[in-house]
Amino acid sequence: MPQTATPNPQQFYEQVWQLARQIPCGRVATYGQLAQLIPCPDGIAPDEYDAFGARWVGTAMAACPADVPWQRVINSQGKISQRPGAEKQRQLLENEGILFVKDKIDLKAYQWRGPGEEAWPQQGRLF
Repeated sequence: MPQTATPNPQQFYEQVWQLARQIPCGRVATYGQLAQLIPCPDGIAPDEYDAFGARWVGTAMAACPADVPWQRVINSQGKISQRPGAEKQRQLLENEGILFVKDKIDLKAYQWRGPGEEAWPQQGRLF
């Protein structure tokens, strides 16, 4: 039977929050992207993690401490997931200089590429 929650939620959440804290102002990451940056938890099959990891990241972000920039984590379509707080999330991102086209963020322009990104070549960047 598939595992619908990570065996050690607090440990997983801490990893998610630590990554989310690294997303720079004016950039975003997706739930799935953060899941890919975190090793598959012990006791979880890799295919299960691929199927549920993004949801677990979403659950972690819903429970994050105040020092985590929760607004910078969005869905894989470049959109803010519909839920209470969605308008506040958009407002916070716009205040950071992120532009929306209708209800979508251009991930090619604003997506964070992960820890150490500042050392990567700047080709194709709009800023």
